[in-house]
Amino acid sequence: MGEKIKKIKKIRIHSEGTDTLLYGLFILVAVAVILWRSFDTKIPFWSFVAIFGTLYAIVANFFRCPIRHFPEENTEKIVVAPADGKVVVVEEVEENEYFHDRRLLISIFMSLFNVHANWFPVDGQVKSVRHQDGNFHKAWLPKASEENEHADIMIETPEGVNILCRQIAGAVARRIVTYAKEGEECLIDEHLGFIKFGSRVDVYLPLGTEVCVKMGQSTTGDQTIIARLK
Repeated sequence: MGEKIKKIKKIRIHSEGTDTLLYGLFILVAVAVILWRSFDTKIPFWSFVAIFGTLYAIVANFFRCPIRHFPEENTEKIVVAPADGKVVVVEEVEENEYFHDRRLLISIFMSLFNVHANWFPVDGQVKSVRHQDGNFHKAWLPKASEENEHADIMIETPEGVNILCRQIAGAVARRIVTYAKEGEECLIDEHLGFIKFGSRVDVYLPLGTEVCVKMGQSTTGDQTIIARLK
């Protein structure tokens, strides 16, 4: 895997947000120019700039994409957080779609202010990728995992352990982007995908896996170790 770099080098804008930000900036500038020229008072202009300039800054912040490298060279049996956010579920559940047995579920909820790029939680090979349409319940609700629109990525680790990573759309999110391709090798430093505007990522692990996070804990994608496989 090569030598790991321990520091986050820089932050860039994710390619998923390039068009949105460019078109948004064009519209903002056009409206601002019209308001500046159309009124003797500048109150409408400055009100527009203050309100929509703030909204634009929030959207730009949402699409930021830090370049990260996991700080440890040895990644054997390590499961890292696939997303920035907060741990909202750590529990055993019955998984009847793929494994048909009980699994350890760790869920991370991403707010509007979190980085929304997703990383692979483990090294291995992508065994399958499947997208399923569904509802748009609030992402932190338990039923969101199965009923909401989601994308499932099954990964087999070098030790032969199958891990399911699920990208879930939320009440605001309306687009899940998945870069994982069936049959490809994957590394935890690589992007798995992107979810636009608030959502959640679930990781299903074998029972007996050592949990390294707790409920309510903040996570950093590709940096926080959430579990260690037995």
